[in-house]
Amino acid sequence: MDHSSAPDNAPAIEFREVPETQIDRALSLSYLVFHASPAEDKRKHYHEVLRDCLRIGAYDGDELVGFAAANPFTMSVPGGELPSPGLSFVSVAPTHRRRGVLSGMIAELYRTCAAEGWPTASLWASEDAIYGRFGFGPGTRGRTVEIDSRTPLRLRIEPDERPLRLVDPADAPELLAPFYDRTRTARAGRLARTEQWWRDEWMAEKDDEDEALSPPRIVALGEPLAGYAIYRTKSGDDAPGLVRLDELEAETPAVAAALWRYLTTVDLTDKVRAWWRPADDPLLLFAADRDQVRVTTELPALWVRLIDVRTALRSRSWAAPVDVVLDVHDGHLPDNSGPHRLTAGPDGCKYESTQAAADLSIDVRDLATCYLGDTRVSTLVQAGLATEHTPGTAAALDAALRTAQLPHTVDEF
Repeated sequence: MDHSSAPDNAPAIEFREVPETQIDRALSLSYLVFHASPAEDKRKHYHEVLRDCLRIGAYDGDELVGFAAANPFTMSVPGGELPSPGLSFVSVAPTHRRRGVLSGMIAELYRTCAAEGWPTASLWASEDAIYGRFGFGPGTRGRTVEIDSRTPLRLRIEPDERPLRLVDPADAPELLAPFYDRTRTARAGRLARTEQWWRDEWMAEKDDEDEALSPPRIVALGEPLAGYAIYRTKSGDDAPGLVRLDELEAETPAVAAALWRYLTTVDLTDKVRAWWRPADDPLLLFAADRDQVRVTTELPALWVRLIDVRTALRSRSWAAPVDVVLDVHDGHLPDNSGPHRLTAGPDGCKYESTQAAADLSIDVRDLATCYLGDTRVSTLVQAGLATEHTPGTAAALDAALRTAQLPHTVDEF
């Protein structure tokens, strides 16, 4: 898969697969670009991760000047799941900026996805302004929630009173994975986890961002399992410490309430900080005192690229009937562009090219923000990011794209 791109008077950059023998070379480039000096155990971990990834390199002669990896992920979408390679380790040598290196690597990703039949791709954006121009749109949002736990958490519902138990991290993947897999498709945007991913990413002894945090703690409720929380703690300097919640999953609001109540009663702590909670987390409704439970940030989380719009739309479920003509603009993948008639409903979906006049015009990046159910099409119309030619089209699409729960993911990569 060799392809070239270069401005005038500059040697051509070639894009090809990075062989396994050059993984350490690719990692060295990433460490240079991200100003990183990971410990030896993390270097070994990254090397193992990249062995299973699609590895795209940009070469100036024999010199590796750009690198991007794509994790072989599967993502839940409304009503099912799809392959969605997760772009990561994106690095361009500082000597080769503005030479088309990133554009060439993204194009190589799209070519591979088309050849393999992968209709979507995903990433976490370190810089939001970069990836929108390649057709990625923020498909999920995440909120950071802080709870003042100096006083008992007041609730408007009764917590599930079944016993809680602590789980050894070594035993946690076997217990938690079946529950996670069973409930994963209730929300779009969630990634399938391998046993290795559970152990390396969720049960790692040390936290990458804060070494002062404890190893992971796991609390579970119910037999069979009805919910769990994964958290870490940190002692304060001459003061009570912190509970950092990494994941909380519950099959009912009462189970969630019991887990939140537990987290706010951990001894020698006075704050719970929950990272990347879903925007419709029921905690924000059943907490009796919103001065005690505060949303401190809300940001885009998982970005989604619809590489094959037709397959992506046909592969999700639809909440209501809709029959409209969409004029999609895709500046990178022409097969996605042009007017297409979307006829969809609870019984399935058809999406075919047409010569009919468009009811709504939309860019592929903005269609991606609606695809998982996070953003309403009418909101995009109001913001001037989509154009409604036939009144009522946006409302019809909103009803059809609606999901019972907002999409959400907490698996960062």
